[in-house]
Amino acid sequence: MFTRRANAASRWPAPVPPVPAWTGPLYLGLGAATIPWVVLLLEDYLTTPRRCPNPAVRCGAFQLMSLRQYNLAWVVFDVALAAMLLVTGWLAMRRSDNVQLPASITGTLLFVDAWFDVMTSTKGGRHLALVEAILVELPLAALCIWLARRAERVRQQRLRVFMARGPDRPPDAG
Repeated sequence: MFTRRANAASRWPAPVPPVPAWTGPLYLGLGAATIPWVVLLLEDYLTTPRRCPNPAVRCGAFQLMSLRQYNLAWVVFDVALAAMLLVTGWLAMRRSDNVQLPASITGTLLFVDAWFDVMTSTKGGRHLALVEAILVELPLAALCIWLARRAERVRQQRLRVFMARGPDRPPDAG
């Protein structure tokens, strides 16, 4: 049976939130802002046959891929990115310790998005893709990785405190 000591409150530090309060609204806003982009890409996917009678484009040295498949790949990728931004934002808004896995996935998707935006851009659009990658996608990806690391550090700290406390229950456990 667990017993409560009179000085148990002094042994328990105030809970440390796994992520700062501003991260939830930031990622929810970014996820919501990605949705119109996805709709634009979906419209582009749906209208490709009317705009391009021969939708075959050269992709790499040996592979042939249709423009519709390429556009659909971007639609699905950006849907996944928007979903992960929203999940990360929602968990960060709730200050959940479980934000670390979605934040890691979101960071990875942002790194991949930056890479493919730059590598698949046309010669004329490469500068814009580089600027977007350097100023938006890569910093957000780094922030995601930082959030995941911070959440894990807080989780480990809580576990150490829990293991060190012995058979006592925390003051708020009743």
